[in-house]
Order: sequence, then structure tokens, then C-alpha cells
Amino acid sequence: MSNIFLSRITNTHVPCEDDQYPFSIPAIKALKTLEITSDVTYLIGENGSGKSTLMEAIAVNLGMNAEGGGQNFRFSTQETHSDLSESLRLAKTPYRLQDMFFYRAESFYNAISYLASLDDDPFRSYGGVDLHEYSHGEGMVLFFENRLRRGFYLFDEPEAALSYQNQLRFLVWMKRAVDAGSQLIISTHSPVLLAYPGAVIYHLNEEGIRKTTYEESYIYNDMRSFIDNVPLIQRELGLLTK
Repeated sequence: MSNIFLSRITNTHVPCEDDQYPFSIPAIKALKTLEITSDVTYLIGENGSGKSTLMEAIAVNLGMNAEGGGQNFRFSTQETHSDLSESLRLAKTPYRLQDMFFYRAESFYNAISYLASLDDDPFRSYGGVDLHEYSHGEGMVLFFENRLRRGFYLFDEPEAALSYQNQLRFLVWMKRAVDAGSQLIISTHSPVLLAYPGAVIYHLNEEGIRKTTYEESYIYNDMRSFIDNVPLIQRELGLLTK
């Protein structure tokens, strides 16, 4: 196991009846203390459950850019991040990091554009090539292959443009990063990316935040049910007329 950098997240906000976003999200409103005790921690939940909101707040609290990037990224296309970061208290261990990065699938293009605007070989940590010259998926592969080292990494839905094969490769990159002394927090909808052994999985839903296992997770069971019952599901959705 690597040295853990972030060990606990505490929310100091006191819930009230007229809470506005993001404290109107049930999982965020119920959040008191979240233990981060593993090299790899997953946040899972349906759309709107608060995964990205929490990831963003952790990143901003640690001095990273709300739209993605490292501590030196200072671009902004639109100020949309929430006030949650101001209510979080992060317990960190005295662990020297070589790197910090917040990967956000929805704004990865903007992060690349920001890099391209810099001088002094801005892509040297990404394989030495302009990621704009590649497709979204190819650019992400180059990023994952070259950027991960000993650091603290937040990945918000990294599977967005990755094929099945590249999701398998991502698991290998995760192992390489952990072996180098990294800690990762990942939000995902992918049953492939969720399969890292020994990881802690937190499920955010209407009831709050609870710990689960890979085999008990809705992601695993929903996908298994779909694969095992494709014709039945097609009929239930009205895709088959016979």
C-alpha cells in the first residue's frame, strides 16, 4: 500500500430545511465524515447524486482548478463550481507528492487548450505531443500513459471516451500509479474501471453515502443483468415488436 495523502473528508456545513445547491443533494447534505483509507477510492451513483460535485470540491479545496488540471492551471470558461469546497475540511498526512491533477471528462478539451497556450514545451508531461492533434480518446490515453506518477489524482468519469480495451489499460495504469506511491479518487459508471482490487467504493444516493463492494454495487449488477437478458430488456423497452 502507498502512503495515503488524503485520509479524511469532513463537512462542516450544518444542514437546514432551506438548503440550496449543493446542500440540497441528499448525499451531500448527509455527508459528515468520509474516511479515505485506500490507495484507490471510488465514488459511484446515478446522475445527479453528487459525485462530480464532491470531486470538484475536493479539488478546489486542495488548490486545483475547478474545471480540471493541476495546481498551476488557472483557466476558467465559466464560474459554475459550488460552495461545497468552503465547507470541507481535509485531513492530510505529511506525504510529499510529485504531482496533483484533477481530470474532468467534460472539460478535458479546455484543459488541453490551456496547456497549448503556454510556453516552454507545455506537453512535455504528456508524451511531448500536442494532444489537440489526436482524437478525444487518443488524447486521454496519452495523458494517462504519460502523466501518472507519484501523486494525488482525482478522475471524474475517465471512461467517457475510452474503449473497453483502453479501460482495461486504465486499470494497469492505476496499478502503476499506486505502485509509484499515488493515491486515486475516481468517480465512474464503468463496471470495468470499478474492478480495481482492494479499492473502497462509496455509493452516493438518496439515502446518503454508504460503503459497498464490487459484487454488491448497482453498476456491476445492472450490467450483468443487462448482458444476461438483452432480448428481454429490448422487448421491455419496446425495441422489439415480436
